[in-house]
Amino acid sequence: MTTDANLYKLDGWALVLGASSGFGEACSLALARAGMNIIGVHLDRRAGMAHVEEIKTKIKAEGREALFFNVNAADETKRNETLDEVKRTLDARGEKVRVLLHSLAFGTLKPYWSGEDPNVINKANLDMTLDVMAHSLVYWTQDTLRRGLFASSSRIYGMTSAGNTQVWTGYGAVSAAKVALESHLRQLAYELAPHGITANAIEAGVTDTPALHKIPGSDGMKEQARARNPHKRLTTVEDVAQCIVALSVPATAWMTGNVIRIDGGEKIAG
Repeated sequence: MTTDANLYKLDGWALVLGASSGFGEACSLALARAGMNIIGVHLDRRAGMAHVEEIKTKIKAEGREALFFNVNAADETKRNETLDEVKRTLDARGEKVRVLLHSLAFGTLKPYWSGEDPNVINKANLDMTLDVMAHSLVYWTQDTLRRGLFASSSRIYGMTSAGNTQVWTGYGAVSAAKVALESHLRQLAYELAPHGITANAIEAGVTDTPALHKIPGSDGMKEQARARNPHKRLTTVEDVAQCIVALSVPATAWMTGNVIRIDGGEKIAG
């Protein structure tokens, strides 16, 4: 049987939301190594910009281009300004976005009720968490489509977690966002299938990222995950990035609408 080598090659651009740390950083670097240029959207203060420059330098060292924007990805005006600039750059070269990765980890970690403690979650907290960690994927996808920036056989990914079904202290709003994100991805998978665009949720195992450190009791979560995982270690951002590279090749065009676990068997061993 003849194999078309192009079915297993990557090119074009990856648009990574949350590109300066955690899964977004690792995927940006892995996709660059695999042949893709990177559009990175991130929100960092001045102290974090040195690390962003390091990421861009690593991408360029792979012979790829790094077009980065330090903006609030949940801001409608900033989103449109960013995509307008992306369109000008890519149209001038006749190039397209082939991967969109949503890896935004910014939400409220407050309990729904805590006795007499007034510091419980409120409407603004819930609205913000769902908007940033779930709904923003829909808006970025819509505005990328409106500009004709997606290539045929493009891939859309959103980062979910085992918190989509498990209960952790303070994780209620983020859990709700993860479930909403998965629902959005299923709907996008259905509606964008005629355009050749796939959409899948990526459920990573417990991973030692900056976002994890903010969750109350995260040290205990890591300890339990190590004990439960058949490999007796945590998932790493590199584990996830390598799998996303593999899933992004043209040959996987029939895989869509899924929640794909990348956890070394952590969840099945639970």
